[in-house]
Amino acid sequence: MKVMAQLAMVMNLDKCIGCHTCSVTCKQAWTNREGTEYVWFNNVDTRPGGGYPRTYEDQSRWKGGWTKDRKGRLRLLAGGRVHKLLNIFANPNLPQLTDYYEPWTYDYENLTAAPLADTIPVAEPKSSITGEPLKIQWGPNWDDNLAGAPENLVNDPVLAKVSDRITSELKETFMFYLPRICEHCLNPSCVASCPTGAIYKREEDGIVLVDQDRCRGWRLCVSGCPYKKVYFNHKTGKAEKCHFCYPRIEVGLPTVCSETCVGRLRYIGLVLYDADKVLEAASVDNDADLYHAQCEVFLDPTDPAVIAGARAEGISDTWIEAAARSPIYALINTFRVALPLHPEYRTMPMVWYIPPLSPVVDAVSRDGHDGEDLGNLFGALEALRIPMAYLAELFSAGDTAVVESVLRRLAAMRSYMRDISLGRDTQPHIPAAVGMTEEQMYDMYRLLAIAKYEERYVIPTAYSQQAHDLEHLGCSITGGPDAQDPFVGAGVGEAAKSSFHLVENGHAQRPQGRTNLLNWGGGQRAVPEMFPERH
Repeated sequence: MKVMAQLAMVMNLDKCIGCHTCSVTCKQAWTNREGTEYVWFNNVDTRPGGGYPRTYEDQSRWKGGWTKDRKGRLRLLAGGRVHKLLNIFANPNLPQLTDYYEPWTYDYENLTAAPLADTIPVAEPKSSITGEPLKIQWGPNWDDNLAGAPENLVNDPVLAKVSDRITSELKETFMFYLPRICEHCLNPSCVASCPTGAIYKREEDGIVLVDQDRCRGWRLCVSGCPYKKVYFNHKTGKAEKCHFCYPRIEVGLPTVCSETCVGRLRYIGLVLYDADKVLEAASVDNDADLYHAQCEVFLDPTDPAVIAGARAEGISDTWIEAAARSPIYALINTFRVALPLHPEYRTMPMVWYIPPLSPVVDAVSRDGHDGEDLGNLFGALEALRIPMAYLAELFSAGDTAVVESVLRRLAAMRSYMRDISLGRDTQPHIPAAVGMTEEQMYDMYRLLAIAKYEERYVIPTAYSQQAHDLEHLGCSITGGPDAQDPFVGAGVGEAAKSSFHLVENGHAQRPQGRTNLLNWGGGQRAVPEMFPERH
């Protein structure tokens, strides 16, 4: 058993209202410079819909993720080394700008500079790439709230798998929101696809980063990622991706998308896993078994044998204690209500989701019945307006039994907690019906409904003995291990946190040699501090 630590996230889709605050704040923090106009490290899909980029889930077209060959071994769906070498200069599986969308702005100058006329001047759209007038035909949230349905529904690869059981008539239409970031997988196909080794997975916390010094812009990582969360910066010629806000994480702060989430639907924590079981779990024969296999990879942080194994691998007691308090392990393995996104890609994703239950309660209540009664809720699950088969194609490789089990637990929690809210005696048979105790049921309610800040985000700071080294690791925002890191502190601990806030404040006095990429306008191809010359 080789114990390793991994930072992970769980999102409660019942709470997402589709406000896109997470997307906008992430955009402003990390991708507000030239070359990243079309890039959204965080975006919110409306499901069903084509997504961003369009039809990214259609791996028969994009060839992302892993597959098993005839000998039962994992192979990249896009092909091995020889295939990549033959296509390295003309990758046929690469999304085009039209698949993402051509970013645009508006000709605001025309509002003030237009000559006097009988008509009111307008700010016409123009391309952020070319500056030419643009006819807008697609955007990152074009199918928001099912705008244009059923035209947009035909672009959903998941819906195509279950379309024979679902009608797209307006009265039958269903929708929910799905926020997406990089999955920071345990078995990342983007890392395996990179011919230069520029993408790597940090050993200490599992965050997947891009070394800008090594990246040569081959873009094979873009096609290799089945979630299409690696992007190409056409100004720098480098790949970029979500880096889990690692400068914030290292000083114990949550990601920007989590910090600014209006619905408080995101949870961040540490999980311990057995690295020796990852390949075995990713190689199970049946796609429907991948969810269970990944759950078995995670280790109980309170198990003495696991604690001893973690210490043997150099994991500090602070991190072990943080793993024991982690909301991630509780939601995935203890309460068993969180599910991975597309486990059939075999990348072992580490951003998990709690499927939405609210439409069931609303539908029952709308018909004049008791929307919190356990019998009514259990009976209504099959009639859920969001078809269970659709949720299963997203979160359990088509296994509806897994999704039904999660929804039954969420329904039982609502029914059980209603008695407590009304001051009545509890009904122990309700948690027992879903294999839980009353204490577990209340703990799950507290975590999902009224958890405090420190309960939703259990983030250990960087090891004190490693903090200085961590600050110099390269990623898609900094200049790599040989570059000047904009988040470098003079020391460790509080000094590192002070350094972060120094960079965060655009008006602060910055020491010589530092570059504030949050405010860099991209006027030059690259600032010297970002890509220094090698000596």
